[in-house]
Parts: sequence; structure tokens; C-alpha cells
Amino acid sequence: MKRVIKCIQDLRYDAINALVERRKREFKALGNSSSKELFKEMCFCILTANYTAEGGIRIQKEIGDGFLTLSERRLAARLKELGHRFPNTRANYIVEARKHTAGLKKTLSSFSCTADARDWLAKNVKGLGYKEASHFLRNIGHDDVAIVDFHIIDFLVDHGAVERPKTITPRKYVEIEDVLKKIGLGAGMDMAELDLYMWYCETGKILK
Repeated sequence: MKRVIKCIQDLRYDAINALVERRKREFKALGNSSSKELFKEMCFCILTANYTAEGGIRIQKEIGDGFLTLSERRLAARLKELGHRFPNTRANYIVEARKHTAGLKKTLSSFSCTADARDWLAKNVKGLGYKEASHFLRNIGHDDVAIVDFHIIDFLVDHGAVERPKTITPRKYVEIEDVLKKIGLGAGMDMAELDLYMWYCETGKILK
């Protein structure tokens, strides 16, 4: 674990720090937006499951308010045109999730802790598991849940912090998240900051 902490702390004093801080401010600002804006960010996180963050960002920019208005058939066609791997399934998930749009901000703010909000999202929004729900919550300003994707797992395995799991069940997800929280505590970082640095270590990019 000390190897991970040192690697992350070394980056904190690099020029990348300014970009990490800017991205965190953007997340907080988005969290203060309307339920419709939150919904569009949730759609981005639905799209990135088994896809790429870059691809999701590109599609989100292209479709915009179409996440709220397009028919399922038209949305699937647009996703296909834009190169998504699973256009029909993702269009179905997004259209079905629209029932949560109007009250999304109020619902999320009703939970006393972010983990409870994540549980609600994973149970009530098709297409969101723990990873995608955590991604969404991080992107709207929550900094106390981890995004356990394969980049983060690769980083942890390479630095001897965890053994590579065969599958990621909710229980295993929380176990790895607990490891990340210990690393964050040692590095003096919250989960949002830690994720951005670790993602940069693995990919050389700061996205969202």
C-alpha cells in the first residue's frame, strides 16, 4: 500500500494537480445543476459501462437534450450512428430511466450518506451497477465513494495492494473500496481526487 501512496503523492506536486482540482470543481458545479442536467450525466455513466469514457463523452456532447426527448428507436439509431457497442440496450436503459428525471435531485439529496444513494441507484436504475452509480455520484460532486473499474484494479494489482478478483460482486466492490479509502487516508486525499490521480497513472489522462 505504501507503494501506491508514494506514486500518488508524487503526482500531487506535478502540473497534473491543477487539472485534478479543476475537474473536482466542475463536478461540484454539476451537482448544483437541475435534475435534467443530472439525468444527462447519469446517461453518460450508463453509456460508459463496457464502453470507453472518451466514447461516452463524445456521444454525450452529440446527443445532449436528446437523452430527454428522443424516442427509444431514434435514440438507439443515434447511438449506433455514433459508434456505441450496445445501442439498443443502452437506449432502452435511458428511456426507462426517464421516469426518475423530475425528482432525481430531490431523491439523491434525501439520503443521509452517499453509499445509500448508490444503493438506490443500483437497485432502481437499470444499467447502473455499483461502479456506474459511483461514477455518476462522483461526477456530480460526491467524493466519498470509489469507482472500481478495471484501470483501478490493474493499478492496485500492479502495486501489490489487492489480488485480482475473479468477479466484482457488491461485497467485493466494497472490499476494494475500503482498500482505496485506506490509501486515500494515507495520501491525504478523498475518493474523487484519488480516482483521478490513479486513472492518470494508468491511462495518462484526466477525463471524468
